[in-house]
Amino acid sequence: IPSVKWEDVGGLHDIKRAILDTVELPLKHPELFAGGLRRRSGVLLYGPPGTGKTLLAKAVATECSISFLSVKGPELINMYVGESERQIREASVFARARRARPCVVFFDELDSLAPARGRGSDSGGVMDRVVSQLLAEIDGVQVGDVFLVGATNRPDLLDPALLRPGRLDKLLYVGIASEWVGWVGTG
Repeated sequence: IPSVKWEDVGGLHDIKRAILDTVELPLKHPELFAGGLRRRSGVLLYGPPGTGKTLLAKAVATECSISFLSVKGPELINMYVGESERQIREASVFARARRARPCVVFFDELDSLAPARGRGSDSGGVMDRVVSQLLAEIDGVQVGDVFLVGATNRPDLLDPALLRPGRLDKLLYVGIASEWVGWVGTG
């Protein structure tokens, strides 16, 4: 469990509330979802660098007292054929998440791990296979125990399938906190 608290994240109150609704509500009130209320499995935080996306992900895990697993997109990409897919499937992220649940799995720089498929930018379609494996693993996550949070500066580069219902289906723009904009503007 990280040590970042809500107080460490300046402003962003609406975003904090939306993330808490996704993570805390199912943990504290599972009965609300027994009657068919749909749980979100994931949140995508997007916006310019340095605006608090990573801090938000850590803070929600701290505030909910659950484990936090952090993955930088480039860490999973391996030059050997099939190795990146295996990393996603077995050795790292989702296997650890299943053992650590309830938990938040945070994907930083998600655009480097899940770019839109079919663009043919890599030789042999490695990234297309990585994205397909990532989507399969996300679909296999038990909603309510494992919460996915992705962060990117460029949501336009992500594979659209990643943003479908049941995946990272809540998009939250994290910009410069309005409190800071006012403060900087008065200087």
